[in-house]
Amino acid sequence: MQNFVEASDVRPAPSVTPVMLEIVKGVLSSAQSEMERLLQRTAMLPVIREKQDYFCGLFDRQGRLLMGTKLPLLGNILDPVLEFFPMAEMKPGDVYWYDDPYLSRGGVSHTLDQVFISPIFVAEQLVGFTHSWAHFLDIGGTHSGSTTPDAPEIFHEDILIPPVRLYREGVLNEDLFRTFVHNSRFPDMIKGDVRAMMAAVERGRLRMVELFERFGVETAHQAFDQLIQQTREFARARLDDIFTPGRYKFAELIDQDGHGTTSIAIRMTLTAAEGKLVLDATDTDDQTLGPINFLMHPSVVQMVFGIYALARHPEFMFNEGLLSIIDEVKLREGSVIKSRFTASLGQRSVTVSRVTSACLGLIAVARPDLALASSSAYSANKLRGVFMGSGKVFLKTLAIAAGQGARPASDGPDAVYFLNQQNYPLEFAEQNYPLLMRRYAINQDSGGPGRWRGGGGVIREFQMISKTASISIRMSNVDYPADGVNAGMSGRSGRFVLNPGTPGEKILPSLQDGVTLETGDILQIAMPGGGGYGHTFDREPERVLRDVLAGFVSIESALEDYGVVLDVESESADLAATRDRRAPHRWPTKLFHRRRYFDAEEWWNSADALRSSRPSRV
Repeated sequence: MQNFVEASDVRPAPSVTPVMLEIVKGVLSSAQSEMERLLQRTAMLPVIREKQDYFCGLFDRQGRLLMGTKLPLLGNILDPVLEFFPMAEMKPGDVYWYDDPYLSRGGVSHTLDQVFISPIFVAEQLVGFTHSWAHFLDIGGTHSGSTTPDAPEIFHEDILIPPVRLYREGVLNEDLFRTFVHNSRFPDMIKGDVRAMMAAVERGRLRMVELFERFGVETAHQAFDQLIQQTREFARARLDDIFTPGRYKFAELIDQDGHGTTSIAIRMTLTAAEGKLVLDATDTDDQTLGPINFLMHPSVVQMVFGIYALARHPEFMFNEGLLSIIDEVKLREGSVIKSRFTASLGQRSVTVSRVTSACLGLIAVARPDLALASSSAYSANKLRGVFMGSGKVFLKTLAIAAGQGARPASDGPDAVYFLNQQNYPLEFAEQNYPLLMRRYAINQDSGGPGRWRGGGGVIREFQMISKTASISIRMSNVDYPADGVNAGMSGRSGRFVLNPGTPGEKILPSLQDGVTLETGDILQIAMPGGGGYGHTFDREPERVLRDVLAGFVSIESALEDYGVVLDVESESADLAATRDRRAPHRWPTKLFHRRRYFDAEEWWNSADALRSSRPSRV
């Protein structure tokens, strides 16, 4: 690893021209993309290589984010390292590492996520930082795959790595690294993925050094200042336009924690007054015994609103400018979104998705015309067993896509796993694990009906062809499906079904570990859909017909939900009969829908009414 280069420019920094600013922006974006592609292509674990559960980023010399990610759980990446290792003590070739959510105060939100950070030096001057972040498959804990719905505390999940220095001036701490690898059930893969993450960090360092050589350190940082300012000013102006002076409330519900607690509410109030935006989530329900707790750094909600504000505006970057667009974020320690040590966190993605939904719900209350219907969360399942013949153990992560919420001018995306991440291809699953994939299709009628239909979830059905295996299962939006907005209807719930269509058919719980699958057993995973937008009777019959022919909507739903009379054999819609059916049957609506319609106040009160049924876990 090359540690530093000679200073490239000691002259006074020239002013940053618009052309130069665009070049710097392009270099940062390209560097991040190159880091991420390198990480993906050299990693060994499928969760990184196939599912693409990773991201990389860049920071300036003050520790400000220059190039982030669209993942709304960015958290507090760099500060945990700076708390333990001051900048003045850092050296070229150092690499810092952690996975502890509590010591990092949400830098990572569960322990399978590993963070590697390296300082960037030019002529022995600290000029920035580069980092890689990725989800590992197994790093210890009571179950293969580490995180489990069974875990009542974080010590049952994985090994906790506080912020430590893995490399000191380019020299690996062999003892520390060997200890970490020894805790994994798949040590060879772990070794390969650490090397891949280190390569990504080094590639980012090289590209940043080239940037500083080209423009000079001071000029580059002037450009960084402008890019951060551009992002903040644009995103904040968008929020000020949405949240005019007033007070806005929205509550979202989590189905359960897997340990007996149900209907867990995330309550958010946003106040706009005197040029300030203050988000208060202190009324959120208490943390739970089960591992759905989310140790959320305040920057997470900043990123959710920032992602919304920058949608369709690729000229602005996901950088530090987004992390202050809400003036104050109030959280309560001991709540399900700011849990106390040692609460378990392994299934926190359930709660992350509901935090996102709650933020979007505030936008819907403030500006119904800009509302987005809610999206369902993906399903994450871990299949553990033994290969026939070799007796070698296997661990297969089954990540299944759900439907996303409809928008004011488009249907919700169908079959989305999580932002830019991927499902595992069927071919990959069959080639590497003792599974026979029997079905892969859209879950018909799962998307919420509306003028714009909610996205459809996925059905995956597989058969075990190994000896007895065990699976952990997780699905949300079962009891509380994704809401529809502006007269749109909520998405439909999902389900796990063991041996569907047989005398032994069984509906399984939505959050559980230790489900046994015998040789020949079939597990069907039917995912929920996203909420709809607008009244269903305003959807053009031709669109409904296309949905029916493509398998997204059933004939029954076309008639009952959309009021469309179809002749499927001739592949046509009877427009006159549709008008006659719709006219007398059009029903009144309100802003939100989840099995029935609610106005904003009713929605808040319905969640509040559940409060008395929740035992305190704090």
